[in-house]
Amino acid sequence: MAAAPGPDTPLDGRHVLVTRPEAQAGAFCAMLEQAGARVTRFPVIEIRGPRDPSGLRAALQGLAAYDIAVFVSANAVRRVVPEALARGPWPPGLRAAAIGASTARELAAQGLAPDIVPERRFDSEALLATDALQSVEGLRVVVFRGDGGREQLASTLRSRGAEVTHVEAYRRALPEIDPRQLRASLEAGGIDVVTVTSGESLQNLVKMLGPVTGETLWRTRLVVGAARVAERARELGFRADVVTAEDPTDAAMFRAVVGCLGGCEGSGLSG
Repeated sequence: MAAAPGPDTPLDGRHVLVTRPEAQAGAFCAMLEQAGARVTRFPVIEIRGPRDPSGLRAALQGLAAYDIAVFVSANAVRRVVPEALARGPWPPGLRAAAIGASTARELAAQGLAPDIVPERRFDSEALLATDALQSVEGLRVVVFRGDGGREQLASTLRSRGAEVTHVEAYRRALPEIDPRQLRASLEAGGIDVVTVTSGESLQNLVKMLGPVTGETLWRTRLVVGAARVAERARELGFRADVVTAEDPTDAAMFRAVVGCLGGCEGSGLSG
């Protein structure tokens, strides 16, 4: 009989599917593997440059004219900050706002200390609730985001009197990956839990696997990074356990996976 998983390897013998973009998956996969899991990487979003880079170039050229620069994701930071710093020092009066902890860490990694970060929850609503974004009348705000981002952040800031400019820093696309091996694993019951951090990632996964495998996918346990993603999973047809992590960071998603697979208690999860 195999030994029970120890406290350092709570995921022994478990198979976890990670759908993060390739450049963002390394740390999360390492955490899972160190806990004993077998990990399959299947990125469902590929990060590419904007279709029309002229807007980004113009924003970078006029960066000093803004009061606040909002980064909606770590991808936005990676696409914007290195190019901005290659042009010269970050404007001293320009405050950098990060939508969450991962984005803030990426700013720090690029040598730029974030000025505005939500304390809890990592989404537009949490960022809008920060003290720094309550009185913004007359301020110029640039929002660096991907294509097709949510409008709530900009619309709320405008309602508070700010002048807001959206800049497409990157775009998301479906990766060109052969899904046959993953389909086989799912259909054989070889995947214990699927991890997804966004509604778009979830929809892409379903699209890439196709309708036949989708029926198997609905019966596979799912860990998501936000309540709205869990709601979307139910709308799509997921019938197995859907566990919502505290937030979409690597650490929170890891705790949710361990909790979903029965390796720990009291992890602050909701299903």
